[in-house]
Order: sequence, then structure tokens, then C-alpha cells
Amino acid sequence: MKTLRFLPGLLALSLFATQAVTDSFAADRKPNVLVILADDLGYGELSCQGYTKEIPTPNIDSIAKNGVRFTSGYVTGPYCSPTRAGFMTGRYQQRFGHEFNPSAAQNTPDTLGLSLKEKTIGDRFKEIGYATGWIGKSHLGYAPHFHPLKRGFDEYFGFLGGMHSYLDAEADQKNLIYRDTTPIKEIDYTTDAFGREAVKFIEKQKGKPWLCYLAFNAVHMPLESPEKYLARFPNIADKKRRTYAAMQSALDDAVGSVLTKIRELGQEENTLIFFFTDNGGPTPGNTSGNGPLRGFKSQTWEGGIRVPFMMQWKGKIPGGKVDDRPVVQLDILPTALAAAGVAAKPEWKLDGVNLLPYLTGKKAGAPHETLYWRFGQQIALRMGDWKLVKAPMNEEEAKVRGGKGTTDGAHIYNLKNDIGEQNNLAAKNPEILKELSAMWNKINSEMVEPAWGHHAGVPTK
Repeated sequence: MKTLRFLPGLLALSLFATQAVTDSFAADRKPNVLVILADDLGYGELSCQGYTKEIPTPNIDSIAKNGVRFTSGYVTGPYCSPTRAGFMTGRYQQRFGHEFNPSAAQNTPDTLGLSLKEKTIGDRFKEIGYATGWIGKSHLGYAPHFHPLKRGFDEYFGFLGGMHSYLDAEADQKNLIYRDTTPIKEIDYTTDAFGREAVKFIEKQKGKPWLCYLAFNAVHMPLESPEKYLARFPNIADKKRRTYAAMQSALDDAVGSVLTKIRELGQEENTLIFFFTDNGGPTPGNTSGNGPLRGFKSQTWEGGIRVPFMMQWKGKIPGGKVDDRPVVQLDILPTALAAAGVAAKPEWKLDGVNLLPYLTGKKAGAPHETLYWRFGQQIALRMGDWKLVKAPMNEEEAKVRGGKGTTDGAHIYNLKNDIGEQNNLAAKNPEILKELSAMWNKINSEMVEPAWGHHAGVPTK
């Protein structure tokens, strides 16, 4: 079997890509940018993914129908907060110590959150004259200096923690829902409310380009839904699954309300839209399924890190396309900036890549030569069709979230032939194992130690 070539130059391209804007996508009016992030939505759940039709999702599916659906879409963390930190900065979160979630508000020091040394997507777009709005979940620190209004966003409506009641605004006094910095006292259903708030933000922008980051807490625990959504699924007998179905259906409705407003305002062809989710589905917890993938949320198996991922920009990128080249949430920032006519600067040291030339045919090949993961003792690296991985083999191992990651005892899989990671080829391909391990160690040497432990309120340094 032909082994992979170890190419440091291509590694540099993948890790420090600052794709020059070779074509001006920005017209007289810079495009709007809508980033929709679902929470704990598994790879196999959306209708457009092709694994189940149990819970129709026509509105989310329309993004794939009108744009590009990436079947190898990834996130850099198998967990909520690390993925969000990577998205916000366009950089591997391990570069600045954001490897794990902060703890609950009462246990989290004021020092823990998205590093203040990092610029966010809000900062970048505010600098170029965009109105910036953040609706929904933060999970990037509770202290005032981590608040979205201090991280480049003009408006905020949402909560700062990792989860929240969908029906009771004041259920957690340490993690309230805020309009900017003022707590709200009542809410009907967070999914509905976040959709409405996004619509209001978009409606308010008159002649000014906008960035809207819409971060739903659906379909994260707790499993809660009003009767109007539960009534859609009378034939699902399992109570947990029925509530999950209602929550996902509500999510699709809320996405639909935002997409409808964009069309009503005549902005569809001038709005770049991304949809992805923060990690794989935690199937035992909320029934969210990962289709053919092995593993769940919190694991570096594909089921923890490969997610629904799609992108739409009518008239600018192809519609109805399926693309199997690996992409990652880090790419959203440089891609959106390129759409606005801004090339990422080398000194920003972004790990994300501008996807536009790959989608329009201006560039051939894959945007990334390699993708890297580290989550405590768990590791992974994807290079082409090959994956190096060390992840939990049983329930006891799954409980261990801390520790130091190494390549010792890692498995390798050919994802093209074995998307479910069932056939470990390490023994049959020692040279490939050696090369993938060397690459993981090379990238890992550039990262820093975690700034805090898993779900811990105490910094590690």
C-alpha cells in the first residue's frame, strides 16, 4: 500500500492559511453574514443528511439545497465551549489553552473564558463597518469582560452558560438570559425567542451590512418542549425521543423564520449563510443520532467531531452541491471575511482557510492537508482519507476527560472505506501509522497546555 508523503510545506499551508482574496466577492454593498449554530445535533439527524426522515427539517435542508453540504464537515472540539472558541477566533483553541468547557457559573473564576488576547469574529467584522449581533448561547466565560458586548458585538440576547431551561428564564439565577446586560424575567421558549430576536436584529439594519451569530441551545439537554411541537409527533412512543423530535422541529421552524425574513427583505443573494453544530450528538443523553459514525459527543471518534455543515450564498457559490473534502468550523471566519473583500493577514495566524475559491473552482484540491484534535488524553488527526485516533474504547475510559494526549497505542482508519471506524489498520500499515503520528506530534508541539481542567473551576496554571 502506498504510504503518505510527509510534507511540512503543506502542513504550513493548512495550519497558517491566510488565503489571499483573488477575486472580489464584495459588491458595492458588502454581503451580510449569518452563522447558525445548533447545539448537540448529531450527524445523522437532519433529513438532508440522508440517514433518517423521522424528523423533517425542510428549512435547514434548504440551506443544503441552495448551497453546499459538506459531508466531511468537522469541528475542532468534541465539546461545546472549545468548538465555539475555535469558531470565534479561526484558530485551534489548543493554541490558547481553551481545551475544555468552563464549569457552572458558581464554580468558574472570573479568569476563565475565551482568552482576551484573541480577536473574535465580532471584532473583525466590527472593524470593517458591520453591525454585529449575537443571539443565543455563549459558553465562553461568565465575567463581564467575557460578555459578547465586550467581544465585538453590538447587541446580545442570550445566556452565558453551557445550558439553560427552554421554558423558564429565571431557572438558574447564576445563568440568566440577558438582553445586552439586562436580565429578562420571562420567556416562552428559547428556540422561538432566539429565532425572533435574530429576525428583529436583521430587520433593524438599514443599508448597513450585518453579521448575525445565531447560537441555539437546541437540541441540548434539558429535553423540554411546549405541546405545540410535541403534537407533531404522536406516533413516537418513547417520551425522550418524542421530546427530542419536538425540539429539533422547533429548531427548524426558527431557522425558517430567519431565512424567510432574509428573503422578504430581498437580501438572500447578498447573504452568506453557514449552518453547523458544535459537536456530535450525545445519543445516550438526548437520542440525537450520528448516523453511520462511531462514538458520541466528548469523543474524538467521528461521531464526536464530524457534524452537519453547510453553506449558502445564492449566485456566488454553487447550489445543490455535496462536497466531501474536509472542512472545519475554523474556516468560517476567513471565508466570511473574504466574502467581505478582506484577506486574512499572516500575523493573525489563522488556522482556518477561505473556502470560496475551492467552491467556485478557482482552486483545486482540498482546503486542508491535515486536521488536528486534542481533548485531554484523546487525540485525532485526519490526513486525506486516513485518520489517526485514540478515543474511549469503553464506558470507563469515556469517563476520563483529562490527562495528556500521546500517539502511543493510537489506531488508524481509512475513512473512505470505513466511515464507521471499525477496522483498525495500524498493524497492517506501520509506515502510515508512523507518518500520521509524526504529523500529530509536530502540530501538537505548537499547542499550549490546557488553561484549566475538564469541567473544573480551577486553572491548571
